[in-house]
Amino acid sequence: MDISLGGGSLCRRDSLFCANAQRARKIENRKLNMDKSKLLTQKQVDYCMECGLCTGSCPVSRELSEFSPRQMIKRAVLDPDGGLVRSRELWACLSCANCSTRCPVDIDFPEFISSHRQKALQADNLPLESHHGILQAIAGLQTADLNQQRNGWAKEAGAFRETGDTFFFVGCLPFFDVTFRYLDLSPLETARSILTLLNKMDIEPVISNNERCCGHDALWCGDHDTFRKLAKWNLEVIKSAGAKTVLFSCPEGYVTFKKYYPKYFGTLPFEVLHMTEFLERELPNANLTFQASSAEALTYHDPCRLGRLAGIYEAPRQLLQSLPKIELKEMERNRENALCCGTSAWMECSSYSKAIQFDRIQEATQTGAQTLITACPKCQIHLTCAQSGTDSDLKVSDLYTYLTQRLSAN
Repeated sequence: MDISLGGGSLCRRDSLFCANAQRARKIENRKLNMDKSKLLTQKQVDYCMECGLCTGSCPVSRELSEFSPRQMIKRAVLDPDGGLVRSRELWACLSCANCSTRCPVDIDFPEFISSHRQKALQADNLPLESHHGILQAIAGLQTADLNQQRNGWAKEAGAFRETGDTFFFVGCLPFFDVTFRYLDLSPLETARSILTLLNKMDIEPVISNNERCCGHDALWCGDHDTFRKLAKWNLEVIKSAGAKTVLFSCPEGYVTFKKYYPKYFGTLPFEVLHMTEFLERELPNANLTFQASSAEALTYHDPCRLGRLAGIYEAPRQLLQSLPKIELKEMERNRENALCCGTSAWMECSSYSKAIQFDRIQEATQTGAQTLITACPKCQIHLTCAQSGTDSDLKVSDLYTYLTQRLSAN
């Protein structure tokens, strides 16, 4: 196959193109010596070496000049024996998929990164874990047979079951609630609000004391062994509950179940829904009303997992626009162009992460909105942390808490 990146005429006109063609032939000769399941096609490599749209789109590249998705692919191709696997840049990627949504040859860069992170762990190239690694430790502990007390909050918040058709997957909110108290933030308020909404809709969901972390962070950190253990445990818990539908408030849990559980374990015997999808579908017939409060301007932050990775953009907006006296003001970068919240999988929270977060807070403030709404607990945590370091009076709120606060008493 000839991958001369444009043909001999380019080589004759410009020695730079000739050099590129020679490098490309080396790429072909090496046959991209990678795992066949993660093989980049020759067409993708051909285009990638001459493009750079990904780097121009990447929020990390704007803050960290040496970071380039294109150069990382090039390094993996030219040195398949481990150049990228031993690099620190491998851990800087947010896996936000901003690059992949714009890639003209559909390179899934987050998947490319994920596959190399698994190899990096094997080579003792480890990520810098945030919050002293406490959340990674908690995920690891959950792979064992242990007695948890993760649904005590639900006993005070509303009615739920041990078995039934509808399973509310709470995820790591109980652990976030303890870890991030210093931010004057209660992520469990999200779960309480969802249980309130479901009860108002005459639904008593299953809330299991035996569920585990979905495994998202382990998967994206390259720790596939931990991911598989957590996933197997969750699948067994849901099966034993007899659930037909599983609801997720966390976009990471939703995408992990929707995309990666079937990839590793086959077709799931239950429906997977994000809460925004479920509420958009069911609220019109639920006989619930929301009270009018003082007029308020809101802006909505699209989580990367819910937006670019799952394609859910309109459901959260429809829910907000259904509220009386609410004006939704869009940030300049929204939907598929939305800026990431700055960190992923509780690792590598650094100066560029903060710069990205401050940029997002500023963008939200410029809309004139009083409140920034998001549908992701991690986005809420990261943006709250960033906002606390500014003089902005912007409120950062969870979508479900905001909805519940405006429920009519009837």
